[in-house]
Amino acid sequence: MISAHKSKPIGIISLVLLIQVMLSGCGAQTSSAGEEAESPKDKITVHIGVQGSTGVLPYAREKKSFEKAFEKAGAEVKWHEFASGPPHFEALASGRLDLGATGGTPLIAGQSGGVDFKAIAVTTDGKKGNSIVVPKGSTIKDLKDLKGKKLAVAKGSSAYNFLYMALERAGLTDEDIKIVQLQPDEARPALDNGSIDAWSTWEPYVTTAVFQTGAEVLVSGEDLNIYAPGFLIARTKFTEENPELTVLFLKTYEEVRKHFVENIDEVSKEIADSEHVEVDIIKTVLTNTTAILSPTTDEFKKAHQEQADFLYEAGGITKEIDTSNVIENRFVEQALKRITNENYSGRLKEDAYFSILSFFD
Repeated sequence: MISAHKSKPIGIISLVLLIQVMLSGCGAQTSSAGEEAESPKDKITVHIGVQGSTGVLPYAREKKSFEKAFEKAGAEVKWHEFASGPPHFEALASGRLDLGATGGTPLIAGQSGGVDFKAIAVTTDGKKGNSIVVPKGSTIKDLKDLKGKKLAVAKGSSAYNFLYMALERAGLTDEDIKIVQLQPDEARPALDNGSIDAWSTWEPYVTTAVFQTGAEVLVSGEDLNIYAPGFLIARTKFTEENPELTVLFLKTYEEVRKHFVENIDEVSKEIADSEHVEVDIIKTVLTNTTAILSPTTDEFKKAHQEQADFLYEAGGITKEIDTSNVIENRFVEQALKRITNENYSGRLKEDAYFSILSFFD
């Protein structure tokens, strides 16, 4: 572990302090979604956060899957787009967001900052999701070669924590490199024009850079065997006031996810056509970020806690936290059970139908 006294990642410390300042101003605000939930006469508006264009949630938004499911339950959906995970938690804290999906590092910062939320399911193990990429023809061939180089990363993202864990593996600290805080839409041009020497990021940005510019993956989470589970998150008050909608959200997500992974060629083409990107790029991205829907198992809990412990040791958060305090598995367990029961019921009806047909043969 990096000693908190040797080298504290200033960027992470700044991030946590910034989140705490933002949250202190959000506590007194009232959620419009919460107000709607308190009045049974009004249709409930469910606020869902989304980032990127290649995951299950963006695909579901395109297909209006949640709109169709929630309309039957007397609710409507409003989408909120974010560039990365950390802004989700400011929106959760102020009551402007009910549900969303982020990597694990924003969860840790959000919990440290006092945001009242629950991690209601795991969406990926994250091993292939984060990577450090370098431009085509770069002289950087090993993590140790990053010493003295300029590297971009989005503050507070899962790639941010991954970067510090990768540096530790190489015996480096944040003081050995120059870290530039850039969101993906800023970092990619900087990598292309040589303004930075490397970029710690996540999918789909890794694959897009590799395909479009010949960039190379220096190291990935899979190379370092670093689990970085991604999560579906929910505002705690929303889950308390709307447990059925929480389960419906997860059930709908799983139905979309199943189609998503079982029809990867079709889905890749749809997304590629919509985003005007090569199909091979999208298919590679989807393969590298295998979508799942799972309760937070002991393995995922361990990986997530290790990330939080690492941030504490590095001085990224000022107190030790027990990440299990925000994990809530009961909603996803209910959702998966309902899908199983529905499938079983459907098979029974089908078997009965064919039994009747065979009787009259």
